[in-house]
Formats: sequence, structure tokens, C-alpha cells
Amino acid sequence: MSVRTSSASRADLVADAALALLAERGMRGLTHRAVDETAGLPPGSTSNVARTRQALLELAVRRHAEREARVLDPAEMPAPDGGPDALADGLALAVHRFLTRDRDLLIARYELALEATRRPELRAFYDRAGAVFKEQLAALLTAAGSPEPARHVLSLVAWADGLMFSCAAGSFSAEAPGLEEIRTGLRELLRGMLGRRKPVVEAPDDR
Repeated sequence: MSVRTSSASRADLVADAALALLAERGMRGLTHRAVDETAGLPPGSTSNVARTRQALLELAVRRHAEREARVLDPAEMPAPDGGPDALADGLALAVHRFLTRDRDLLIARYELALEATRRPELRAFYDRAGAVFKEQLAALLTAAGSPEPARHVLSLVAWADGLMFSCAAGSFSAEAPGLEEIRTGLRELLRGMLGRRKPVVEAPDDR
């Protein structure tokens, strides 16, 4: 296994190697020595960047957030005024890429999330790293007409995370759904959340 070396800082190189190890070997396979070997660095190089295991995990979380943010190019991001269908199109493309092209990044996320449940100090760091995405999604939902963006963010993230886990590591992992199938599911969900509600017509007062 190898990780890219061109134009990467030493910290990024170490973090990318850590993420690759998490996806391939799990949390038990993540050691400073293994990161050195995977990154093609001299022994002790990882310790110079992240001396403790906690520091290495925080480095991996930070790098993971950076790479997740680049799963979609800026031009592929949903337009704030595009409505539910545009939001569904952008999210569907991201989910599909996580299940295909960037599956290792998705598996590494699960490893980090589970480890954060056992390390309160990592949980705080992990949650801060993920807060940016939630804020961006809340802004898009607000622009699309959500009257309760915080609640809708939770529902939307739960739907997408549930689909990705089921299709990457759960009982549906044998075959990833196609882009159109994911898009259809997201459109149904978002239209249910954001669709215009029919006005309530009060019965006439016959008194």
C-alpha cells in the first residue's frame, strides 16, 4: 500500500497514511511504526509530527475533514437558491462517491467515530471537525425553505449515514446503489421536509 507523496506536507503525508491504515487494518493497525512504513518515511518520522496516539488521531480527524470537504468540487456544490432538487443532486453525488471512489475515506470515518466514543478528548475534537459541515447543510436547508433547519439536518444526515453504512459495511454492502437511486431517495426525503404545506381551511361558522 502506498500514499501520494507529491506536494504534501509531512503532516498531511502522515495523516493520509494513518487514514489508509484505518481503512485497511482498522484501529488496531494504526501505530506510529506502521504509519512510517506506509508513508515511506524513516523510522520515528511520525513521532516527530504527532508524538502521542491522541495527537495522531487528532491529525487524522483534521485531515479526514479536509478530504471529505473536497469530495465535491466547488462547482458541484448545491446552489443556495436551487431548491430541494438541487440540494438532493449535490448530496446524492457526494454519497455515491463515498460508496464508490472514496469508500476507504468512508471506512476510516467509521473507525474514527467509534474510537471517539471511547475517548472523550477525541470526541470533542471529532465533533468540532464535523460542525462545519452541519452548519453548511443547515444554511442550504434554510435557503431551500426549511422552517426547522436543525431538526432537518439531523434527519438528512441520519438518512445519508444510514444508507452509507448499510451499503459499505452493513447488510447491503454487496452492491452500492446507483447515483440515480440515491438521488431519488434524497428527493423524496427533501420534498417531504420542504414541500409547501397546504393551507388549513377553517370550516365556516354557521352560528
